[in-house]
Amino acid sequence: MTKCSRRSASNTFTRAGLSAADRRCSATRLPQFGISRFGITTIGQSWFAVAAAVVFALPLGIPATATADEPSETGRSETDQVEPVAKVDFARQVQPILAKRCYACHGPDEAEGGLKFVDKESAYAETDSGEFAIVPGDVDASALITRIMSDDQYERMPPEGDPVTPEEIEILKAWIAAGAPWSDHWAFEPMDNPKPPVVSDPNWNQHPVDAFIYDDLAAAGLSPNSPAKRSELIRRAYYDLTGLPPTIQQVKAFVDDQDPLAFEKIIDQLLDSDQYGVRWGRHWLDLVRYAETNSFERDSVKTNAWKYRDYVIDAFNNDKPYDQFVHEQLAGDELDKVTTESLIATGYYRLGIWDDEPADPLQARFDEIDDIITTTGQAFLGLTINCARCHDHKIDPIPQADYYSMVAFLADVTSFATRGDGATNNQIDVTPPDVAAQHQQCDADQKRVESAMHAIEQAGIAKMSAPDQRATEGKPKARQRVLNARLEENLDAQQWETYQGLVIEAKAIRKRRGALPRRETVMGLAKCEAKPEQTFVLFRGNPHSPADPVQPDFPKIFGEQPPSFPEPGPDATSAGRRRVLAQWMTQPENRLTARVMANRLWQFHFGRGIVRSSNNFGQLGTPPTHPLLLDWLAQRLIEGDWKLKSMHRLIMSSRAYQMSSSSNAQGESVDPDNQLFWRFDPRRLSAEEVRDSILAVNGTLNRQVGGPSFYPQMSAEVLAGQSRPGDGWGQSTQDQRNRRSAYIHVKRSLLSPLLTAFDFPDPDLTCEERFATLQPGQALSLLNSDFVHQQATALAVSVGSDQLTEPSDNPRIVRRTIRSVLQREASEDEVRAGDQLIQDLQNEFKLPRGRAVQMFCLSVLNWNEFMFVD
Repeated sequence: MTKCSRRSASNTFTRAGLSAADRRCSATRLPQFGISRFGITTIGQSWFAVAAAVVFALPLGIPATATADEPSETGRSETDQVEPVAKVDFARQVQPILAKRCYACHGPDEAEGGLKFVDKESAYAETDSGEFAIVPGDVDASALITRIMSDDQYERMPPEGDPVTPEEIEILKAWIAAGAPWSDHWAFEPMDNPKPPVVSDPNWNQHPVDAFIYDDLAAAGLSPNSPAKRSELIRRAYYDLTGLPPTIQQVKAFVDDQDPLAFEKIIDQLLDSDQYGVRWGRHWLDLVRYAETNSFERDSVKTNAWKYRDYVIDAFNNDKPYDQFVHEQLAGDELDKVTTESLIATGYYRLGIWDDEPADPLQARFDEIDDIITTTGQAFLGLTINCARCHDHKIDPIPQADYYSMVAFLADVTSFATRGDGATNNQIDVTPPDVAAQHQQCDADQKRVESAMHAIEQAGIAKMSAPDQRATEGKPKARQRVLNARLEENLDAQQWETYQGLVIEAKAIRKRRGALPRRETVMGLAKCEAKPEQTFVLFRGNPHSPADPVQPDFPKIFGEQPPSFPEPGPDATSAGRRRVLAQWMTQPENRLTARVMANRLWQFHFGRGIVRSSNNFGQLGTPPTHPLLLDWLAQRLIEGDWKLKSMHRLIMSSRAYQMSSSSNAQGESVDPDNQLFWRFDPRRLSAEEVRDSILAVNGTLNRQVGGPSFYPQMSAEVLAGQSRPGDGWGQSTQDQRNRRSAYIHVKRSLLSPLLTAFDFPDPDLTCEERFATLQPGQALSLLNSDFVHQQATALAVSVGSDQLTEPSDNPRIVRRTIRSVLQREASEDEVRAGDQLIQDLQNEFKLPRGRAVQMFCLSVLNWNEFMFVD
């Protein structure tokens, strides 16, 4: 499963965002506290302790002597017993094993020993040795089982890599014993429209989602968890839908509300909040690798990229139907009704990296196209079509011709820019017609005046000395200096009078233009090729070696008729192909689009998808844990006119969503990975949630929605990491810097260190799911970074520390801080421990009172309870 992050645990302090003054361990900045006093035994387990434990508990690579009870090379001890498999689903269980373990030697490209496992006929055929790998109904006669269980290293399969696990062997045996039934991959089959099962527990029979979940749990002998506490549930809902914590008043109101529809009302309130779009828009921006610069050495700005971000956020807030959302991004310039909004949506094509000085321009152009194909295939369809760029897909039935047929669909999409022109291809003028006409008149008048002035200037220059003439051929400023000093004396009276009149007219034109509303431009498909050149399959993906011609066509796995396209008229500005592609993607019969989006909705509520590999529904992706539930959700999405807010209500109103996250021995024993959702998985806050929550709890968060991005403050050491230190990084006001993290300027070569510490994704690639790591850089950022210390100071001010100046006021400070940060009342133990910490910092470590209170506030921001959602 692909997860996305710019960071690893080994990143340096500079990458973690620490200035020279900050690059000291916590023991240096807090030399006397010690771990126990800073928040483990005295105050409660801290984030620092968790992250530090990850490092200090790691093994040092010292080999140990294996014992009989330790895992063997198959990953299981000799004494372990593997349960027999009762019933096997080929597409979900068998095919992924064959693809993972066997395709390297017996797949589409290789047929060692005359054996392939890519289709039924090949898999059941006689091999070169005269054996049969699979004999339906006869496990002992099937060479596949014999070879994977062999103790002979020259006979055992696979010959390299991890061996087939005992569980996988049992699945293959049960499948063969049942007659080895073969079926197509589940994701390439048409969707079912299953009915929810009827289950024994009446409480779990009231909601369709719950019935599907309970049915699988009961089959595994498991029981679902009891409901979460109401204080946990409201915090879960707030973070899931808005990415922000509730206030303590909102928590108390919900806990005390006896209305059986209280939670449904909370969901509606959050979906109506404009902060919902900020949270869920960021999920989509991960998928489309959103950034505002081009990468490579200069990493120049993508002008108006932020308007695409605002389009996405607005689309979620306005509950734009998902099919329309797809149409606008893929073909917003080709719709029956083209709007400024739909043109902004085509900025989707302009988000990728772009090399302004490639060594091989043709290769760079096809790399740019491949980036779009990769993102389009994975984000919208959950297909790794890009794997077929150089050869037939090694796993999925996607030939190389299918890849280039997809390229042909997008053949009218021009490159982001050209070396000498950074705007023509990507900046669309959307100025209202009447204002545009006035600007155009100003342009024409300015051109006329400048041309006349230039002619007079050249006449004067011709009479100047050679040095002056050469100076006018240099930079514009040097030319103007010569003209100011020498032009009048080299013109006759009539020429000079005419020239002066033109200068006055030029000033009048500039004044007239200044009184007009400014022209508005957006980033998108400003220029397309209405009649694109023929597309060819490229031999081994080499753009310099075209082979067979191809036409736009859908992947063969869908069995669709070839598309037809309208003939572009003489005034056409595009080929009209992308609209056909978008319509095909969102037709109800499409096997993947609704499944993929329904899976993403589930993923961002439950922490993982029904299909964990949410960008890869192919044969090497993980099969769905609840395939019927997935198809049921996909059908509800389509029947609900592709509206997403109703899907949120549907999922969140289930008992499955409202379960406790607590563990139990039976669940951990039978289903330790919680594949069957017997409990709700707790999670760490995302990078943006960490920063936004800190601002929210200290009362400084600016909740403004929309508008240009802002630039957070960066240390000199971080800015120095660029090829041009500090280039392209602006200054923003403090009010703007307190906005939500979704509005941070995303510069590919200069990502926010705090966000990258908490696994902000690499914006060069589509990101299906972020890592949620626990590593030292996070603790160092939350303990030592200037940003967090500034926010801890603001938190201390917000709880009234400037008025509560006596030692007897410490308990009030502790209670207020915990109310703000954790949205609950402090326990008496926490009050005593917090009071003691503040006193110790003052008395024993000689810190000023204000600093001592600020350090206590900092410690609470490091508690696990703040950093995790149950």
